[in-house]
Amino acid sequence: MSTPPPPNAPKSTRRSSVVTFGPNRAAARSYLRAAGLDDSDFARPLIAVVNTWSSVTPCNMHLGGLAEHVRRGVREAGGVPIDFNTIMVTDGISMGTPGMKASLISREVIADSIELAVQGHQLDSVICIVGCDKTIPAAAMALARMNLPGCVLYGGTIMPGHHAGKDISIQDVFEAIGAHGAGALDDDGLRQVEKASCPGAGACGGQFTANTMAMALSVMGLSPMGANDVPAVHADKPAEAERCGRLAVELTQRGQTARQFITAVSLRNAAVAVSASGGSTNAVLHLVAIAAEAGEDFGIEDCHAACGVAPVICDLKPGGRFLASDLFNAGGTRLVAKRLMDAGKIADAPTVSGKTLFAEAREAVETSGQQVVRDFASPAMARGSYAVIYGDVAPQGAVIKLAGHEIDRFTGPARVFDGEEAAFEAVQAGAVHEGDVIVIRYEGPKGGPGMREMLQVTAALKGRGVKEVALITDGRFSGASYGFVVGHVAPEAAVGGPIALLRDGDIITINVPDRAISVAADLSTRRPVPPDAPPPSGVFAKYAALVASAAQGAVTIPNPPPPQAARKPEVTP
Repeated sequence: MSTPPPPNAPKSTRRSSVVTFGPNRAAARSYLRAAGLDDSDFARPLIAVVNTWSSVTPCNMHLGGLAEHVRRGVREAGGVPIDFNTIMVTDGISMGTPGMKASLISREVIADSIELAVQGHQLDSVICIVGCDKTIPAAAMALARMNLPGCVLYGGTIMPGHHAGKDISIQDVFEAIGAHGAGALDDDGLRQVEKASCPGAGACGGQFTANTMAMALSVMGLSPMGANDVPAVHADKPAEAERCGRLAVELTQRGQTARQFITAVSLRNAAVAVSASGGSTNAVLHLVAIAAEAGEDFGIEDCHAACGVAPVICDLKPGGRFLASDLFNAGGTRLVAKRLMDAGKIADAPTVSGKTLFAEAREAVETSGQQVVRDFASPAMARGSYAVIYGDVAPQGAVIKLAGHEIDRFTGPARVFDGEEAAFEAVQAGAVHEGDVIVIRYEGPKGGPGMREMLQVTAALKGRGVKEVALITDGRFSGASYGFVVGHVAPEAAVGGPIALLRDGDIITINVPDRAISVAADLSTRRPVPPDAPPPSGVFAKYAALVASAAQGAVTIPNPPPPQAARKPEVTP
């Protein structure tokens, strides 16, 4: 054991020295000694290993074991791992229930808890181990907020389930629920799908929100390229975890902090990758939130512009054929980045690996005969995966999902529901018909509160074979949702947005080329009639009081950037 430095020794430049150095910190060191540290550890960087482990979901249940490999990497690189755990809320379990209100709120709680743990102990660097959807952007938001060295490791995708001779995912279960409600699938058939869809550890298998955001952080440079692609149960995952542990120490030694990687350029690169992969519309909300935490001028219009240059080249579910494990086998995010680099769709930028994004992309190895990643000469879809639209229904903007269908215009009568449950019951009762525009409101950030996802409704429609409908909401959509769906409508109903003034039978038109969502009615003569619901309490009330518009990323930090509606061009080419 080394001897401690004398009281008059020069103070280290490490952040943690405020806790570990000098006679006045003897009490702090006594606590650290009790926790297993010694004199030699006080001279090394202290690295926060923040875990989102939980036994409630396959998305995160393996992260406790993965952390040991991260800790090994930290120690090998000369650092001292300091473990913390934070919460998570799994969308797959909470979907369609009141618990889903907690999902987006958990993003802010996770970011806050990471910040408090790391700042409270003045640690030098952070590695966040993440799984289910909100843990991924929350980790990036915390790093952006603190601007410390660090990186994010995604626990990886689940492997596909197998049923009736084909690969399936959780998306198939939600659609089976709709088929069951329509009488097209019996109880045993639903049970067989339920039992087969999730074979073990890992997050939802399609290019849903978790895999979308894992790819986004890799292209952004905040996760080392390749680490997030490796499936949860793959033999290579422990080695990637060790690599990330080493990187957390190396970033500290290099003095490279999060905001050197989270820039307007890297955020745009991430948005382009989301579009090209056919990713989740939730990425718009999360990228804007990360930008707000980093103080970068990047908003929903920048996301729309990214989609304008990046048609969908990945044939991934929910709109395509393949799962994230297939993308890994085809060449992974590196291959997608190479396609984007070669086509001039992204710009070079630094990454936490120490290599630039383009250097990482040039190392891509494409599997011969793979069909998952196409090129831009023959894309899976000739347009980007989503668009931002405006109009008298959404003056501050809304996000429409374009992946998985070719529709660009829809007009129909409104079927208005105050909340997801009423809409789901109507769908399951066969009371929603072809040609309808389903409106689900009072599900926004404040109104929910918590901005629930409408996967239960969209999947039920798919499962029942109801295709020619549109759906608009001030809530969100799961990455597993597809169809002609418009979410994130802002301003939301709870703050008096125009969506609160719509009535059954109003003729609504959604026009993607014109970027417009309009209603053939004089809304100026109407007044909103909020549903009779008990006021939120506890963390839900706190969130409702603080949260910003979906057009601002639904963040809870003070003074987020204003919505970008004023920057919207009349028509995007």
